[in-house]
Amino acid sequence: MTSQYDIAVIGGGNAALCAAMTAAEAGARVLILETAPKPYRGGNSRHTRNFRCMHRAPLGPLTDSYSEEEYVADLMKVTGGKTDEHLARLAIRSSEECLPWMEEHGVRFQKALSGTLSLGRTNAFFMGGGKALVNAYYRTAEKLGIDVLYEAHVTHLELEGQKVTRVDYTHEGKDHQIFPKAVVVASGGFQADTDWLTRAWGPAAQNFLIRGTPYNRGVVLADLLDQGVDQVGDPTQCHAVAIDGRAPKFDGGIVTRLDCVPFSIVVNKDGKRFYDEGEDVWPKRYAIWGRLVAAQPDQVGHVIIDAKSIELFMPSVFPPLKADTLEELAEMMEIPADELNATVAEFNAACGDTSKFHPTELDGVATSGLTPPKTNWARPITEAPFYGYSLRTGVTFTYLGLKVDDNAQCSTANGKIENLWAAGETMAGSILGQGYLAGFGMTIGTVFGRIAGREAALHAN
Repeated sequence: MTSQYDIAVIGGGNAALCAAMTAAEAGARVLILETAPKPYRGGNSRHTRNFRCMHRAPLGPLTDSYSEEEYVADLMKVTGGKTDEHLARLAIRSSEECLPWMEEHGVRFQKALSGTLSLGRTNAFFMGGGKALVNAYYRTAEKLGIDVLYEAHVTHLELEGQKVTRVDYTHEGKDHQIFPKAVVVASGGFQADTDWLTRAWGPAAQNFLIRGTPYNRGVVLADLLDQGVDQVGDPTQCHAVAIDGRAPKFDGGIVTRLDCVPFSIVVNKDGKRFYDEGEDVWPKRYAIWGRLVAAQPDQVGHVIIDAKSIELFMPSVFPPLKADTLEELAEMMEIPADELNATVAEFNAACGDTSKFHPTELDGVATSGLTPPKTNWARPITEAPFYGYSLRTGVTFTYLGLKVDDNAQCSTANGKIENLWAAGETMAGSILGQGYLAGFGMTIGTVFGRIAGREAALHAN
């Protein structure tokens, strides 16, 4: 450990590592301050699987092409237009050059996946998942001479005028201070602070599960916002998906996600449907279901499928409930049996010709005269045995964060902070206003991590 660092990077996930490696390659002396213990390093990046990447021709594991305009259209569709298009296009255009950079820094990709994910053309999957990516980056960071402190809890950044002059942190029971020339904040959102979530959402948040790391509690974010650093985003907006209701309170990760919704009906605890399960392919719709479930009584939903659909989606980490009759399944799921029977009967009656059913693409097999409709993959639920899953809201990361410019630089009302940059989930709200697109978080973290590292090194040098 050296007593003097050019750059302190706060956080230990993808964005932090991209910033640290980029800065170190530019000649800066870099210290990473990671709150988590070493086995849990990497933040939410540990739980990722893929990177959404623009490409004009086949690239690495990616097939065909995926243009900037198509990427933007996909993003606009899931966010309802609530995105900063300028910053989004910056991230999207930069993603193409990121993939070979990632490979150069140790990341390995696997061949494109097919099936319900429908992502072989748009998303590059990491060999070994996010944990392998994180480990590869840490190995590269070590070779670059980057120092890492684990269980280093940053408590305060001293902002004097338009400059950060000091970083306070605790490590091994002692208080420490460092005085870097530049700081990159890449320490995520505040989703693991249930009290903060509850202040934003109300009592419903007490029933949310946090599918990501328990170490993203927003301590540095709150400290900077309290000092007047410009913020962006709505505290109630987040990347929230519907996950298996049996998942742990924290850190269940991506395996707790359920991909069965397009082939099901989803009812609330009263046995009533509440949204179109077949609105679009799952990677473009899975991220809206967390909020949909959050709006239901007790923040719970129930997936109902039958025997002909059980093999159509990625296997779940917990096996589904299984029953020979809908009445028996309703009892197991604590749903009123008569209401569930009525809902299924109404749905079945609204289903029409299913001959064009196609599980991996929009097939237009829809209900008629049903509210809400099911606009794709609508087949009657008739074949025993019947299966059920409970759904709960699983929060990945929150969108309230630090507002940044094209160079990932932070500001106050008085102008730019000369030596403070942000990357990853802590500034993702600068781009995402609501909704989520599979793999886009890794795009934001990689692109803005590299930008933040570059700019911090330029300043330090």
